[in-house]
Amino acid sequence: MIQFQGKTRAFFNNRWLVFVASMWVQSCSGIGYLFGSISPVIKSTMGYNQRQVAMLGVAKDLGDSIGFIAGSLCEVLPIWGILSIGVVQNFVGYGLVWLIVTNRLPSLPLWVLCISIFVGTNGETYFNTGALVSCVQNFPKSRGPIVGILKGFAGLSGAILTQIYAMINVPGQASLIFMVAVGPSIIILALMFIVRPVGGHRQVRSFDSSSFLFTYTVCLFLAAYLLGVLLLQDLVDLNQTLITLFAVLLIILVLLPIIIPVKLVFFSEPRPQTEESLLPKPQKPNKSVQDVNEVILSEVEDENPAEVDLLPASERQKRIAHLQAKLFQAAADGAVRVKRRKGPRRGEDFTLMQALVKADFWLIFISLVLASGSGLTVIDNIGQMSQSLGFNNTDIFVSMISIWNFLGRVGGGYFSEIVIRNYAYPRPVTMAVVQVIMAFGLFFYAMGWPGAIYVVTVLIGLGYGAHWAIVPAAVSELFGLKSFGALYNFLTLASPVGSLIFSGVIASGIYDYEAAKQASLKQKILGAVLTLPFGEEESLSCDGIICYSLTCGILSGLCVIAVVLSLIVVYRTKSVYAQLYGQSLI
Repeated sequence: MIQFQGKTRAFFNNRWLVFVASMWVQSCSGIGYLFGSISPVIKSTMGYNQRQVAMLGVAKDLGDSIGFIAGSLCEVLPIWGILSIGVVQNFVGYGLVWLIVTNRLPSLPLWVLCISIFVGTNGETYFNTGALVSCVQNFPKSRGPIVGILKGFAGLSGAILTQIYAMINVPGQASLIFMVAVGPSIIILALMFIVRPVGGHRQVRSFDSSSFLFTYTVCLFLAAYLLGVLLLQDLVDLNQTLITLFAVLLIILVLLPIIIPVKLVFFSEPRPQTEESLLPKPQKPNKSVQDVNEVILSEVEDENPAEVDLLPASERQKRIAHLQAKLFQAAADGAVRVKRRKGPRRGEDFTLMQALVKADFWLIFISLVLASGSGLTVIDNIGQMSQSLGFNNTDIFVSMISIWNFLGRVGGGYFSEIVIRNYAYPRPVTMAVVQVIMAFGLFFYAMGWPGAIYVVTVLIGLGYGAHWAIVPAAVSELFGLKSFGALYNFLTLASPVGSLIFSGVIASGIYDYEAAKQASLKQKILGAVLTLPFGEEESLSCDGIICYSLTCGILSGLCVIAVVLSLIVVYRTKSVYAQLYGQSLI
């Protein structure tokens, strides 16, 4: 009995249980990705035009990305407190939207709906912050895979919730809004005391790599299964029994990773554990000795010729040690005047304010604005894009882009980890690669080539998703883990900043212009036979590839600019990554 109690305690303090519970939190926390499914019902019920729907989308993006409060509170509140705040916001925000859309409350102005969607979606920032901060601290040496898998499940949540909604089979699409308000709140309330830092850096085992391999396998099966189900639903009219069966199998796949902590705790022999370094613990030497060491290292960094960074790691360390010895002797003799270096160096722990004065941080942020803002514009408008091309079931494309978003996040974390571990090359180079892929997908749609909606769904989903696996891991490497919550939540502002301009102004403006032009042409052709309500802006709709082709052409160009900025970051951080990961090449 005592042994069982000990194993139960070990189970609830196991870092893999925290990771699996965080996957479940993330699998229902990306509710913003369902906006493409709920926006048509809001538009038709409230009588909004496309510009007004775009403003709701911007409110959603702002809520999804403004996480300053979550990042700051994460340093003073326990993780369960962070998650509970998100639950309250999600329930109140989307609950109010549901009451308005179903006429249980009187019709309210657009700004009320904007605030409600902002509050509801802002709950995601608390879910994301709680899950990411807990798991990155529990797995400090596996940041790429951890961030990629967790963000991947967030991206996949749209497809998961859509399938569960189809299983429930509630009449009226407004009930999807009710499920968004209630479902995630219940699940996260059940898990909020499990998701937390548990000293995971002291739980390293030799077979952790096989556990990650199993997790990746489940992720790939999950994505392939969802993609197959969606294609089957698109091609065949399935009955409710099959839809329910598919949803139950989906839930089983999502729950499957719980095998890992169960096996590790209850069915494995106790093994010696090694410890990963979580954060560099500062030594407390004599102050004068510490100052001298900091000065000498600062001088070595400043005087280090560029070709030294290209040497093998062992030779580089010898050369730096030699330079340091010479500088130390010169400083002791008074032959040189040394300078005090202000603030941390790249690769050390930065506060948010210290990071905000660094060029690398702003280059990453602007590149993210251009690329992820473009991707989010397509995600927010994918329902309208498919409708303009004559597709009636927009949920298929919303779910498909969620799946590819998921694969992009998982793949982005996996391949970027290969780049840094095997080649000690800057992680942002993978960001430049996915931005090239996004630029091609947007250009493909702009040209109106056959299958454009499918190509843009796949490539934008992959590219946008990969950003949110690569960027958080890269920022934690360049600016440290100590203020990771604040740094991460600042970077999430990039998406709404881009979406505010690209979707709220460019995409919606071009759509309404083309819709008005088509309505005017129809009115001239039909004349008195069928009087179109041209004066009522809310009745306008656009048909054909022209509705979004110019928008996609503009976004493609912006992604090319993002590629250039990412490559500048790569050039500037080569030496940092050589120092961080060069030892792995020896």
